[in-house]
Amino acid sequence: MKEATGELNMTVIAVVAIAAVGAFFTIVIWPRIKNSLSNSTDCANAVCEQCSTNANGDRVCDRCTSSDGTKTNLHCTYKASEE
Repeated sequence: MKEATGELNMTVIAVVAIAAVGAFFTIVIWPRIKNSLSNSTDCANAVCEQCSTNANGDRVCDRCTSSDGTKTNLHCTYKASEE
């Protein structure tokens, strides 16, 4: 009986640990990934008014508007093309 109780305890610990990792991913990690993807998509189709080039050769644009006009004042960075 002691052995069965020990296995049950380990199962409960494993289930709780998996639930904690899932909750952490859902609450902390996934919103960041989702926002990053959304911003990348918005900047890929954006129309920008003011752009400059930084020291790395990347183009940095302010006051961008998404192509469908739903988002304004985007800040977009376009990596320099590597040839």
